[in-house]
Formats: sequence, C-alpha cells, structure tokens
Amino acid sequence: MLSIEGAIPLILFAALLLVLSLHGLAASGQFPREQRKPAASTALGATVLYGSIALAIVSLGVALMTAWRLIPWYAAVIGGGLAILVAPLVLRQFPDRFIDGRASLLGFAGAGGLLALVLLWLAMRHGAAMLR
Repeated sequence: MLSIEGAIPLILFAALLLVLSLHGLAASGQFPREQRKPAASTALGATVLYGSIALAIVSLGVALMTAWRLIPWYAAVIGGGLAILVAPLVLRQFPDRFIDGRASLLGFAGAGGLLALVLLWLAMRHGAAMLR
C-alpha cells in the first residue's frame, strides 16, 4: 500500500508526465517546417520550439531521477502510463489556436519545469530526513 508520503510524489510525477506528453504532442505539430504557422517560422519561433524541447527533456530527466528515489517502481509505471495514455484526450480540450502557437510550448514546458523543481525539492527534503 502506498503511503501519503509516496502518493504526493506519485501525483506530481504523473502530472509532470502528462504535461510533458502534451508538450510532445504540441511540438510534434510543428514538424515538418513547411507546416508551421507563420509566427512559428521565425527565428524566435524556432528558439521557443527548441528551447522548450530542451527544457522538457531536462525536466523529464529530473523527474525520472527523483521518482526513482521517492516512488515505488510499480506505482510510477502505472501512474506514468496512465498520464501518457490520457494526454491525447486532454489535448483535444484545448483550442487549436492555443496548440498551434508558442503559448502551448511555453506553457507545457514551463509547467513541466515547475513540477520537476517541486519533485527535486521533495527528493532533497526526503534525503535530508533520511540522514537524521
């Protein structure tokens, strides 16, 4: 049985995987280059696209490292798998104008970064509690 101390990191991990899956789906709509919206075809649009992808990858790495320490593997697989599976259904709830623009890339990658920082903080707090 998962304790409350393990449930909070699991919920955060699943939420992070959900927003990163949403980011991946939104970013995949930006390829090939010829199908991008005019605003996304500029140098700023390319910087936002590739910068948000880099932030998403770093956030995923931090999430995996902290989940390894805080969450039982079976709970992480179930919670993470569920988050990835529902991502296309959640993405359909957003307007196309939002998904096709830079706002979705920045919003989803930023939310992933914030959730990764919270998970990292929990892992550091958990590590300090284990040393006492």
